[in-house]
Amino acid sequence: MKALIQRVTSAKVTVNDELVSNIGRGLCVLIGISQNDTKEDANYMARKLLSIRLFDDDAGKRWQKSVKDLQYELLCISQFTLYNRLKGNKPDFHLAMQGADASNLYNFVLQQLGDQYSADKIKDGKFGAMMQVHIQNDGPVTIEIESPKKENENASK
Repeated sequence: MKALIQRVTSAKVTVNDELVSNIGRGLCVLIGISQNDTKEDANYMARKLLSIRLFDDDAGKRWQKSVKDLQYELLCISQFTLYNRLKGNKPDFHLAMQGADASNLYNFVLQQLGDQYSADKIKDGKFGAMMQVHIQNDGPVTIEIESPKKENENASK
């Protein structure tokens, strides 16, 4: 599982010009799910997203506080294109988990975030929809994280 994390002063998601979700200060997180991901990966991702220190403390010291420490919000967006490979000039997404399985695991990530933090601070887009994501990147700060590879996955490559 991959996440592309952007520290934001604000972010919102619209579908067909209708507002789906919005947040103030916090993190906008694009989440990609591979065909090999499990609930273990989802738990890892939720823990990391809530504990990664991307914010300054009260004294202005950088990289000291997490979104959870500061009671900020997260806007999560399902993003299968994070698992792409180029075939010539055309992207191929066969490594991404498909359909209902991907939706279920994505929703499990959201549930874990809510359970480990506060459900009212976790917002998301609309799974599978063509979304417009509007962000005001803060810094800018953009970080990518990925769940650890499993032993048998590494052996097969």
